[in-house]
Amino acid sequence: MKRPVTVVGAGPAGLTLANLIQQSGIDCVVLEKASRTHVETRPRAGVLEHRSVTMLESLGLADRLLMEADRHGTCEFRVNGQSFQVSYSDLYGGREHYVYPQQEVVKDLIGGFLARGGDIRFEVSDVELGDLTSSSPTVAFTSADGTRETITSDFVAGCDGFHGVSRPSIPMGALSEFTHQHGIEWLAILAEAPPSTKAIIYALHEDGFAGHMLRSPSVSRFYLQVPVGTKASDWSDEQVWEALHKRFALHNSTWALNEGKIIEKRVLDMRSHVVEPMSYGRLYLLGDAAHIITPVGAKGMNLAMNDAATFGRALIDFYATGSETGLKTYSEDCLHRVWRAQEFSQWMVNMIHTDVSSPFFGRLAQARLEHLAESPAYRATFAENYVGP
Repeated sequence: MKRPVTVVGAGPAGLTLANLIQQSGIDCVVLEKASRTHVETRPRAGVLEHRSVTMLESLGLADRLLMEADRHGTCEFRVNGQSFQVSYSDLYGGREHYVYPQQEVVKDLIGGFLARGGDIRFEVSDVELGDLTSSSPTVAFTSADGTRETITSDFVAGCDGFHGVSRPSIPMGALSEFTHQHGIEWLAILAEAPPSTKAIIYALHEDGFAGHMLRSPSVSRFYLQVPVGTKASDWSDEQVWEALHKRFALHNSTWALNEGKIIEKRVLDMRSHVVEPMSYGRLYLLGDAAHIITPVGAKGMNLAMNDAATFGRALIDFYATGSETGLKTYSEDCLHRVWRAQEFSQWMVNMIHTDVSSPFFGRLAQARLEHLAESPAYRATFAENYVGP
């Protein structure tokens, strides 16, 4: 089987790329180890930046998003029982965040790609990449019915995440890897509870950070800072709600936290990871295969979609004109945005978390929040980075 492009992974990066090049007449096949039902229902990120939505609009894939997504231009910070809001949309040209769960983005991207005759192979296994430095790299896999197949392509897009096969297929030493463990973990909670707020809440408390994120009119996402090594089973539902009530509490306020059935509890390893370059031969890494970022600042899915847009433009230019300029600068172009997002995420991590081992850093976090509340210039810088350029 011969295809110009093989896409490994049917997440936001791989599916955005597939739709983009398909609409420019470039044939591709998408390989995904999970079932269609699984990738269309697994809860992950839920916030899209203005730039990502504009791209989906240009592909004709944003109709349901624009109809159903909640738009947000303000976030709230709480510290020492007091709260303040930052209207980041007003501070950065009216740009907003769109709250739209990742699984819904994936569903729209799959539907659009298949409606135009796209080829997605779900439930594949034993994927092996070969001949990556040649002009005809190969991807071998076992299909859902057990048949062993091999695809020969001009290019391979590795969009299969941190634990996928794409990055490990690159020889040891060919990439530089940058990793940072933040020394904290989050207990991520998904609850069948109506949002208790109209804006995302970041709360700094002496017991640790708490976050209230919005997902839908009936489902809310919460985060609790927990010690490294914590297991989700260490926290009962009652303990979760007790901690959320305590960390979100406000002085002299009637605000109340809505409770509901907890349908997911898992611990997030708060780490950052970047590889350079984001390519090897004819293999190009996109999304989590190339970089991991903390959920702070909601950059992960947006960075993945930006990678897809950058690589997609490079492919379109290559097949239209023969120019390899975009392919050669792909990594540099993406990493500029990736490192800027990493810097912002790290800045936010330091601002909203309590370091129980060092009261000094806890007071620094409080000072940053106070500066954000008081300084228009500080808020403007925050807005630019938070909503995305």
